[in-house]
Amino acid sequence: MSDTRPNMALMVVPQGHGTLESYIQAVNAIPMLSAEEEQYLARQVEQGDLDAAKHLIMAHLRFVVHVARSYAGYGLPQADLIQEGNIGLMKAVKRFDPNIGVRLVSFAVHWIKAEIHEYVLKNWRIVKVATTKAQRKLFFNLRKAKKRLGWFSAEEVSTVADELGVSESEVMEMEARMAAVDAAFDIAPERDDDEGAFAPALFLEDKQSDHAEALEQEDWDRQSQQRLHAALNTLDERSRDILMARWLDEPKATLQELADRYQVSAERIRQLEKNAIKKLKSAMEV
Repeated sequence: MSDTRPNMALMVVPQGHGTLESYIQAVNAIPMLSAEEEQYLARQVEQGDLDAAKHLIMAHLRFVVHVARSYAGYGLPQADLIQEGNIGLMKAVKRFDPNIGVRLVSFAVHWIKAEIHEYVLKNWRIVKVATTKAQRKLFFNLRKAKKRLGWFSAEEVSTVADELGVSESEVMEMEARMAAVDAAFDIAPERDDDEGAFAPALFLEDKQSDHAEALEQEDWDRQSQQRLHAALNTLDERSRDILMARWLDEPKATLQELADRYQVSAERIRQLEKNAIKKLKSAMEV
């Protein structure tokens, strides 16, 4: 029986020189596996061999690059798409069953695309454009279904809906979402005409900028202060001193500290404080 083990010496981690192009050149230089070598490594992975899992992953990195390139039209960094695809490849290697009779590349494509899809949906727009299963299907198939630039005609909407198994309203809603452009909240959009443009943030109501309300509140506060001072002046000196010490001074005095000062019990100080507060309330309500 022939030895189906791959040449481990050729399986090296791509180092590159810090650029995406050098990474792609490095992964393309990794030898591909034969069906027998793939089967051997997959069975080793089932037994917990991490080195075998690494060799399976390394040999298929070039396929991840190929899949990630098909998503270049979404305006996202190619390196990030490849990285997400690599995560999907690792998940596929972990779940791959060599007994099902298919090559790993056929099994892994689902996992690679699933991770890339999730990344695209989260980062293509500030607000997520697709949340339901039908919307996710539309998002990744709508561009392929377009036969011309611009908006769909009624006939094209109907055709796309039938092909993808969704309603016509869902097709039109997703087309509108994809045509929308993210707008900066605090930066004014550029305009070709001479009229000034304003950032959306400037259209928000600033409740603190209501001058009439501010003046009314200021007048209310001033009158409240005046009534408070007038009410305090109606109290005897001891009651006024107790209220000041208990409520206005810092640090605030305790009942026992005031009891020691006036040579009375703490309960007596509490009663004087309670009576003084009642007098203040009555004076303030007038």
